Amino acid sequence: MQTKTNSGLFDLNYLKIGLHDNLYYQLNAAELVEQSILNNEGKLADSGALCIETGKFTGRSPKDRFIVLDDETRDNVNWNSVNQAISEENFDSLWLQVSEFLSQQKLYVIDAKACADPKEEIKLRVVSTFASHNLFASNLFINDTDASVLVQPDWSILVAPAYTVSDYRSFGLNNENFVVINFTKKIILIAGTGYTGEIKKSIFTVLNYLLPTYKSYLTMHCSANRGEDGETAFYFGLSGTGKTTLSSDKRRQLIGDDEHVWTEDKVFNIEGGCYAKCVGLNSESEPEIFQAVRFNSLLENVKFIPGTRTADYDNTSITENIRVSYPLDFIENIVGNGQGAAPKHIFFLAADAFGVLPPISKLNVEQAMYYFINGYTSKIAGTETGITTPQATFSACFGQAFLPLHPTKYANLLGKKLEKHPDIQVWLVNTGWVAGPYGVGNRIKLGYTRALIREALSGNLADQEYITHPIFELQMPKECAGVPTEILNPVTLWTDADAYEKQAFDLKGLFENNYEQFRQK
Repeated sequence: MQTKTNSGLFDLNYLKIGLHDNLYYQLNAAELVEQSILNNEGKLADSGALCIETGKFTGRSPKDRFIVLDDETRDNVNWNSVNQAISEENFDSLWLQVSEFLSQQKLYVIDAKACADPKEEIKLRVVSTFASHNLFASNLFINDTDASVLVQPDWSILVAPAYTVSDYRSFGLNNENFVVINFTKKIILIAGTGYTGEIKKSIFTVLNYLLPTYKSYLTMHCSANRGEDGETAFYFGLSGTGKTTLSSDKRRQLIGDDEHVWTEDKVFNIEGGCYAKCVGLNSESEPEIFQAVRFNSLLENVKFIPGTRTADYDNTSITENIRVSYPLDFIENIVGNGQGAAPKHIFFLAADAFGVLPPISKLNVEQAMYYFINGYTSKIAGTETGITTPQATFSACFGQAFLPLHPTKYANLLGKKLEKHPDIQVWLVNTGWVAGPYGVGNRIKLGYTRALIREALSGNLADQEYITHPIFELQMPKECAGVPTEILNPVTLWTDADAYEKQAFDLKGLFENNYEQFRQK
């Protein structure tokens, strides 16, 4: 690694950033932590982790994310409320403003890579006014041992948390903060927000455009792990469905926990680290994540227990979205090169708070595409202001906020792969409620869900006898080792079969209404 505090040889002119002496390049973790503390960006926890607060924004701001409308994107991007357009002229004006601001600041520059397959990697440069943002980037992206100040990267990310635009409406923005992606100039502007997740998800959005468009690769918001025989499994799921928990299995090696690419014959991790939620984190429930909180990791919006420097993971006074980022090798049981074979099993996780879906069911290709493009889970009372009863939540392909292309593009790619490889088995797993909806029934035990997935992975579940759900037409196993038979068919635990039927038809209607937008595409 290289450290430069005098940038006379460091040319950022291609980013319109003027040369100055107060610039730090490719600092290691210890140096970045030291700089963060000197800058009053954060404090050290007693675990050794750097703890920062991200300010006004404690999560992404989707309504402030834009894509430049130009010849590259005009006919490719699925323009909507998620993928908002901004003109080339307005981008250039914002770029000049941000660069002029950065030219007057102490800067931290780090070069890294995305995509664990060397044949597909892209080189990244993150330029930020915060050393802690460079620490985040070094954790989440892949180390570039060949980084050089003289080599212009594939993509550059300019991060200016303190910079805002007062006359934002004149630039077509919704607020004074913004994230703008330019696919032609390969530059991302992030301004007015200190939330580090914008860096990570901007690059994911870039790859969700480039790889399906130009290589017909399926980019996926999922975790992945590998068994002893090299067999790969994917785990898709929205927040709260257990994606990270269920993919962390001591008997299997973790490929990655959030972003992956499925090529013709293999899968690879996009990232080199993890960005985990840590509300309620403890050594018993999530031992792998708990032990990863140490020097080099970055805690966000976590309060200390009063009078100590011990992280209080139960304190959500800043936000429910408290997180920790750390390098992937902080997890013991990982696949070192971040790659695996094409999957044998795919799990769609849904925390169904209506208590309707079976704990596990087997999907055919048509059903797999249907549940993939719907991307279902549910929110429960108390998770958000105003929610008093369970609410269905749909996010296309389990990651709609990060999809620049129409969701059917990703669903069709999945469908083609499943048709080409009929030995791949897709499962729908309900990690939510049984014996009634939230408030009446109870959440299925994690041990039962782990047993269902374990038996599916071993091939034992495929050999069981199945029955068909009368409303959803899902194939439900009649038996599974380690799981009470009575919970496998959800209606059996309801005291009122008619009430179950009504609830099931209501949920089916919500699925159909959501799916209608994709039917003619």
